[in-house]
Amino acid sequence: MTSPRHKCEFCAAATEAASSADESDVRRVVQPRKKALLNRLNRINGQVNGIGQMIEQDRYCVDILNQISAARSALNAVANQLLADHTNGCVRKAVLDDGGEAVIAELLQVIQRMR
Repeated sequence: MTSPRHKCEFCAAATEAASSADESDVRRVVQPRKKALLNRLNRINGQVNGIGQMIEQDRYCVDILNQISAARSALNAVANQLLADHTNGCVRKAVLDDGGEAVIAELLQVIQRMR
């Protein structure tokens, strides 16, 4: 079972009734910077599509690798923003409310996976 979602100024928990057993474990959060994050992801999507076109056009390997590096860097920037929002919002709130042991453990697992 997952830990409960904590409400905070940065991550307001969205309450939705799950329609199936598979969805009953889905946690939802209203992202404070949703529009900016989606804009960044749309640009990244464009970069990735451009990489596919470069491969289709038999472009020089180093040019393709440079574009892959740029896309990876942009995706890491999105992840870092989400991590900062989560830490400053949900984790802070959980620590102040109840010590936050479960949320801190979850955060450490996320950071480990991001390496």
